[in-house]
Amino acid sequence: MFCEGGIMNDTFMKEKPILPLILSMSLPMVLSMLVNSLYNIVDSFFVAQISEEAMTALSLVYPVQNFINAAGIGFGVGINAVIAFYLGAGDHEKADQAATQGLVLAVIHGVVMTVCCIAMMPAFLGMFTSSETVIELGVRYSVVAFAFTLIIIVGVTFEKIFQAVGNMKTTMISLMCGCITNIVLDPVLIFGYGLFPAMGIEGAALATGIGQTLTLAIYLIVYFVRPIRVHIRRQYILPGKGMVLKLYSIGIPATLNLALPSLLISALNAILVAFSEVYILVLGIYYKLQTFIYLPANGIVQGMRPLIGYNYGAGENKRVSQIYKIVLCMSGIIMVLGTVICLLIPGQLMGLFTHTEATIQAGETALRIIGAGFIVSAVSVTSSGALEGLGKGTPSLLISLCRYVVVIIPAAFLLSRFFGAVGVWNAFWVTEVITAIISICIYYKAIAKPAEPVNGQDERRHTRRR
Repeated sequence: MFCEGGIMNDTFMKEKPILPLILSMSLPMVLSMLVNSLYNIVDSFFVAQISEEAMTALSLVYPVQNFINAAGIGFGVGINAVIAFYLGAGDHEKADQAATQGLVLAVIHGVVMTVCCIAMMPAFLGMFTSSETVIELGVRYSVVAFAFTLIIIVGVTFEKIFQAVGNMKTTMISLMCGCITNIVLDPVLIFGYGLFPAMGIEGAALATGIGQTLTLAIYLIVYFVRPIRVHIRRQYILPGKGMVLKLYSIGIPATLNLALPSLLISALNAILVAFSEVYILVLGIYYKLQTFIYLPANGIVQGMRPLIGYNYGAGENKRVSQIYKIVLCMSGIIMVLGTVICLLIPGQLMGLFTHTEATIQAGETALRIIGAGFIVSAVSVTSSGALEGLGKGTPSLLISLCRYVVVIIPAAFLLSRFFGAVGVWNAFWVTEVITAIISICIYYKAIAKPAEPVNGQDERRHTRRR
């Protein structure tokens, strides 16, 4: 369905049988996301070899790292959804405008976040620990890691542009190359090898940054050598009010969706620190592992977004519904596997990041309890992703607010009063059950509404319904 240069035809997203289509779009993303998840896993594994203080520092920096990624991916989701919608509606000029102005805004975001995140880190770390060693290690890591913020943001923008036109192969290759580079460089730069000096925790950050730089370089090479359907055009560089509003109307809720885990982790750290810093480490390790568990499902959701957006723009509402249901089933199967893994080998998983027996035991309990909510979480993950693909950012945000703030933080606080740190772990599955019910209601209420006009015109005026 793609020509040799990765250019898609105009109809395959609404004509190809749904299951093969989802698989062809999602499987490269699943592989990409699985590989990409190794960034955090590998960094954490090697940093854990330095010291437990270094691992704690990495756990405390993670929420800010997650926020940077959330800002890049969230706004990229907005770009992706708008491009896919306009392609489905047959408006290629608007698709080019969305890509160009989206890239310009992403560059601005990257510069601002680089300055702000580096400046705030000492004070941020001091909110959660009094250990000067941990704070020093966290600052050293973050200064190097956050220096690559602009590269990360621009790389994610190109990733979403390529995904919007259905070119998942390039995304897969670029992410894999970046990750492999990170894996190779991590031990070399952390511990030193040959001509490379031992850089410690800064080496982990530098290895990741170099990998992310390579990822962006591949996107740029492919874009210029084998052009895709969407183009960055000079005449669209100056932002247009209507397009900017459209991008932010989806991008801001999507960013908040992805940034909310950072708020959640910080809130839970504040609750857990009253019991022991061991639990902060356990929570940090869990989120490293969670990334690996959830990213296959998120990969499927990423493959779904351009499909559901394109078909929505083309008026193919029946296919939109079918795509949603199939992706929900696929995500559920993945979550079953995640649950089984956490139930069977929690100790081995924790042992990858710490050798302290007390930490491993606390982690085993946490993984078994939290894992109980994995399966039902497929409902909220799929519903939120589908709504983003449909350009309905606010309903998607409501689901995430329930999942990461409204339900879980009060539940964690109250349960911790009665059951200690174990109460925090139980708050996870309780939240997933409640949010799943809310997600179903929000999703079907949202899709019952007709498509919103864009710039005063019905963007589906040229489309036909089956």
